Amino acid sequence: MSSGAGTAGTAGTIRVGTRASTLAMAQTRQVAERIAKAAKAEIELVPVTTEGDTSRASLASLGGTGVFAAALREALLRGECDVVVHSLKDLPTAEHPGLRLGAVPKRADARDALCARDGLTLATLPEGARIGTGSPRRIAQLRAARPDVTPVDIRGNVDTRLGKVESGEVDAVLLAAAGLGRLGRADAATELLSLVDWPTAAGQGALAIEVRRERGDRALERALEAIDHGTSRATALAERLVLAGLEAGCAAPVGVTAFVDDELLFLSANVYSADGTRRLTSSHAATPDSRSSADLADAARDVADRVVAELLGNGAAELAPPEESR
Repeated sequence: MSSGAGTAGTAGTIRVGTRASTLAMAQTRQVAERIAKAAKAEIELVPVTTEGDTSRASLASLGGTGVFAAALREALLRGECDVVVHSLKDLPTAEHPGLRLGAVPKRADARDALCARDGLTLATLPEGARIGTGSPRRIAQLRAARPDVTPVDIRGNVDTRLGKVESGEVDAVLLAAAGLGRLGRADAATELLSLVDWPTAAGQGALAIEVRRERGDRALERALEAIDHGTSRATALAERLVLAGLEAGCAAPVGVTAFVDDELLFLSANVYSADGTRRLTSSHAATPDSRSSADLADAARDVADRVVAELLGNGAAELAPPEESR
């Protein structure tokens, strides 16, 4: 496997676009190795710098949705790569007219991880503790669970954020457990927060492999089919449809969790006020006709429609206004 920024791959080489961050490169290499094995092809990584990587502004002020995806999509459309790998939670919910979701590999841990000094947990952090996170959802959840602690807006890669705990700049940071695991830093977590009490971003823990809408190389198409995980795709779809239905965007204070158990697809969503003092919850389940991708997708749409209708009926638009109105 090679890594470069050329605009054309050699014959038989699949070019995989990725953000240039350490985490993005690590998770893309894992996906690329599976593509290479399934397609029996060489892989070239194509690092792409995105607005989210270069700006030091908060993700909320940048708009959240698309700040990591736009440059990758442009590179794909220009033919500089054959596929791009996104963290699914960073991908806008609206379909792109020239692109399609080629595969969603098996999802990793969807939970948030607290990484605190001295092995502390959310319950044992002292009053006034400083907790680093740039996520409006996590800030709202923190304010709901521990109104006595202080959220601190931070940016930077995983090592930079963990370094702020080690230096004493903050007492803890909140990170995605999946990212820690992919970087071999799972031991930095002092607590994994339950999805029941602390639902996370739509698609957290899942990766998205995006390709151009027209069908490409047959070996690549077969490889994408081989690594696609139907249950992960369906649960992520259900979660993302909640965001789409609420017109909330991936930076909104919305936590959502879907899973399949005992032949049922369960979906639960929470919408928070920015200060964490109010929360709306809706939970529903649907029964897929089979475990086929099409039937799982139908169940995901059904359950998401019911969750969205209930949340909107209870005033979710006032708690998390549509993205364009913020």
